[in-house]
Amino acid sequence: MSSPLEAAVHVEEVVHVYGTGADAVTALGPISLDVPRGSFVVIVGASGCGKSTLLRLIAGFERPTAGVVRTAGAPPVPGTGAGIVFQQPRLFPWKSVGGNVELALRYAGVPRDRRARRVPELLERVGLHDVAHRRTWQLSGGQQQRVAIARALAGDDPLLLLDEPFAALDALTRERLQEDLRRVSERTGRTSVFVTHSVEEAVFLGSRVVVLTSRPGRIALDLDIPLPRTGLEPDELRALPEYAALRATISHAVRDAAG
Repeated sequence: MSSPLEAAVHVEEVVHVYGTGADAVTALGPISLDVPRGSFVVIVGASGCGKSTLLRLIAGFERPTAGVVRTAGAPPVPGTGAGIVFQQPRLFPWKSVGGNVELALRYAGVPRDRRARRVPELLERVGLHDVAHRRTWQLSGGQQQRVAIARALAGDDPLLLLDEPFAALDALTRERLQEDLRRVSERTGRTSVFVTHSVEEAVFLGSRVVVLTSRPGRIALDLDIPLPRTGLEPDELRALPEYAALRATISHAVRDAAG
């Protein structure tokens, strides 16, 4: 394991317990994990295995019962150092699409004169250059989730955390957003930690996939994904024999881990 100062995310011998006494439930651990800067790590596993708990610990929303969590070499502080995308977009319906992104820029400390330029840049990055004036409730679910991603990219945070952001979407929209996120990730070079149930999603997005066991979540498989990150269209990538082999390996690990 590398030094906490060398990794974007450093998790060392972490255990997390909910409740006390006879009601105590160990949700996670012990687990140790380093996420190198610039990588895209996908955490996959069955429901209740501690995936979202691990993401909340990395975000600083909760503190581990035991062990150490560091982001950029320091304990995580909620609302700083990471852009976060949840399963639901959690947009402000009384604001326009551009207003939602502008608010995120303001909280990120971007000066007013720069915010007007940055809003269309961010919306362009997620394929929504022509909807800045619209209200969020006028958008489809997939478009709303794109706004949430643009908002998460608004600051200069080096870390992007995504908790099953496409789970509630239809299959076609989900696939399109996977492709969008992959392109955005490569363009920005940000470190990403993405939680999902989907093996297909994990192989397509990740430069590395971590499979967790059933509760308490421990690492059952930690696998680099040696697929090209650039130069191939999504259909070409999915058609590679290596893609199918990786998907089969991870699917088998998920089934074993859930048992």
